[in-house]
Amino acid sequence: MTAIAVPTAPVLRDHRIPADGLYEGVRVLNRLPEGWEPRPYERFEVVPQGRTIGAEIRGVDLSRPLGDALHAELNRALLEWKVLFFRGAHLTSGAQAAFARNWGELETNPLLARGATEEVVRFDKKDPTAPTFENVWHTDVTFRERPALGAVLQLREVPPFGGDTMWADMAAAYDNLPQEVKDRIDGARAVHDFIPGFSRFYPAERLAPLQEQFPPVEHPVVRRHPETGRKMLFVNTSFTTRIVGWDRAESDRMLRLLFQQAHVPEYQVRFRWQAGDVAFWDNRATQHYAVADYAPHGRVAERVAIAGDRPQ
Repeated sequence: MTAIAVPTAPVLRDHRIPADGLYEGVRVLNRLPEGWEPRPYERFEVVPQGRTIGAEIRGVDLSRPLGDALHAELNRALLEWKVLFFRGAHLTSGAQAAFARNWGELETNPLLARGATEEVVRFDKKDPTAPTFENVWHTDVTFRERPALGAVLQLREVPPFGGDTMWADMAAAYDNLPQEVKDRIDGARAVHDFIPGFSRFYPAERLAPLQEQFPPVEHPVVRRHPETGRKMLFVNTSFTTRIVGWDRAESDRMLRLLFQQAHVPEYQVRFRWQAGDVAFWDNRATQHYAVADYAPHGRVAERVAIAGDRPQ
């Protein structure tokens, strides 16, 4: 009697890859929070620049008072798109600050160069070889107890090439984490400190006198947006030093994984500046990265930041 061959399942060789990395594959890209009802915009045109983040706003004169209805609709656009772009605004420093003030009191920052007034920060990089606050993914001033709600940035002088700014959607970054990672970090808190971010640029003599003014603070690793309720990653390379109560090696390993999430292209939008353009971003929901690829040319920008709430 002839034996019948039973097919065997194919066997693959060992193909493990290092843990805690970023891998290719399908990603969930939800622009709006669950249950959020999309509505048309009635007072301006919205031109999307990315799948979940970034939109150009057309038909708004930022130099004029907004009025309640326009302000409310712009705020909805900010919540839904995370960063808004306004081409050719050409605002004075005063008008830029006045626009930002529609969203609350303005911050001052003794660590950055002052512009026309105390609330205006000026990034004047005429010497392209000088180290500046570029080439790092970060969320602004998370070393404060109340990190900025948002910021309004205008380019005064642009290089002939390069000098783009990129933003990453940290709600999308959270959505796509493995469930076991979410389970570990939900409820965890992390320490934020101004020294790591600024010691790359300033000597110790400049930073030491500010240590009492800016002591380390703790924030949730995952914060909820105060207006949408959406969960978002809230750690960043510039200012987050460790997860509270975790072994140092375990904390470092997890933070490396979380820091990498901003690098995923599907979560990003990239903006090519022209002189007079304005970007307004939700600092609670994003990270950003100024690309220093324009040497030997210069770049001049001014920024106004809006004080925020205590992350929850």
